[in-house]
Amino acid sequence: MSATNSSINYVDWFRHSSPYIHAHRGKTFVLMLSGEAIADAHFANTVHDIALLNSLGVRLVLVHGARPQAEQRLQARGLETRLHHDLRVTSSEVLECVIDAVGSLRTEIEARFSMGLANTPMHGARIRLCSGNFVTARPVGVLDGVDMGHTGELRRVDHEGIRRLLDLGQIVLLSNLGFSPTGEVFNLSVEEVATQTAIALKADKLILFGSEAGIHDSRGELRSELLAETATRLVHQYLARVADPEQPYSETACLLEAAATACQQGVPRCHLISYQQDGALLTELFTRDGQGTMVVSHSYEQVRPASIEDVGGILELIAPLEEKGVLVRRSRERLEGEIERFTVVERDGAIIGCAALYPFADEAIGELACVAIDGSYRGGQRGDRLLAAIEDQARELGLQQLFVLTTRTAHWFVERGFAAADLEQLPQEKKALYNFQRNSKVFFKPL
Repeated sequence: MSATNSSINYVDWFRHSSPYIHAHRGKTFVLMLSGEAIADAHFANTVHDIALLNSLGVRLVLVHGARPQAEQRLQARGLETRLHHDLRVTSSEVLECVIDAVGSLRTEIEARFSMGLANTPMHGARIRLCSGNFVTARPVGVLDGVDMGHTGELRRVDHEGIRRLLDLGQIVLLSNLGFSPTGEVFNLSVEEVATQTAIALKADKLILFGSEAGIHDSRGELRSELLAETATRLVHQYLARVADPEQPYSETACLLEAAATACQQGVPRCHLISYQQDGALLTELFTRDGQGTMVVSHSYEQVRPASIEDVGGILELIAPLEEKGVLVRRSRERLEGEIERFTVVERDGAIIGCAALYPFADEAIGELACVAIDGSYRGGQRGDRLLAAIEDQARELGLQQLFVLTTRTAHWFVERGFAAADLEQLPQEKKALYNFQRNSKVFFKPL
């Protein structure tokens, strides 16, 4: 039985992931892997997941850092590390350690993607990784009186050269090193390289691996979506706490700043996921809710009027509530005939919430009906957004009150300004259709 259930779950997951497989094919993703992510025990599985994306037709650019690996080499040589505004002050000796660390990691990454043993996820993959001098940089120079040495800032990304390699089906590998027209090597921020590469390529996604699974709110709950302007505000709050310029910035601040910058300059979606969670990349990309935080310029979840194409989604949404007796059953024919009364919450192409407004113009009263939120998406104020949309519609129609009939969710409506009322207050037409067997409670709210 367990084997059968496992097969059913697999088939069900695969079917639900198929829209995302189609959506991602041919798209360009930039993935940032910090040195910590490469050193993590789950890195081998992350490589397997990246290989799977490549086999599904996703165009991939990997940008890797080397901070902990460079730090190990500095300590081995007895060299001190100094930070200034979260940038490593890079002397000639420090640069040697950084180049050594980057070179070693590049070799390790190439070796990982070359594996093809039988009975492993990489068998038959034949992945080609290509790197080169695609990043042009210049020295930061003297910053607040501190000579930054060989620390650089990015000038240009050769996006045309990268695209030619992506067109050949290759994965492009970049590091945190940049090069100048005079042949110098500069130590860059891996977040800057990843962000500016995504912007230059007009990438569809920037995916940032960190130690945490995205951003959590004050209650410790994961934020599945964050607007870029909110991310920027949080970055300012984080950085305001850093008084000492030699104190490192938090990882969260660095990743949020990268995501916000990318979104504000044209990258549609940025994802913050954890390299410590096995399978986080696939879960984030191939399930509706993901496993991290997505930063977007504009919310991809919207409240809008329903159309005839939404009938199937609404029926699927309300069916469980109809079976429990929470909602009155509606046939497809009835729903199709009344679809202009409905407002829906759409998330990534799926209907996850709905509500309907039935006006009784003579009495200037409207009925709020068929309020439903998918069980996986309760919370997050989706019900409040639906109610607000219905109230706005009612006011535009000149209605002065809303009423609702409910058997199970009276408290929710009371918390939002509805008050218990007598059956006699219902419009005459509605009163004549009242189902005494359901014995629904009546609640009114003035507009």
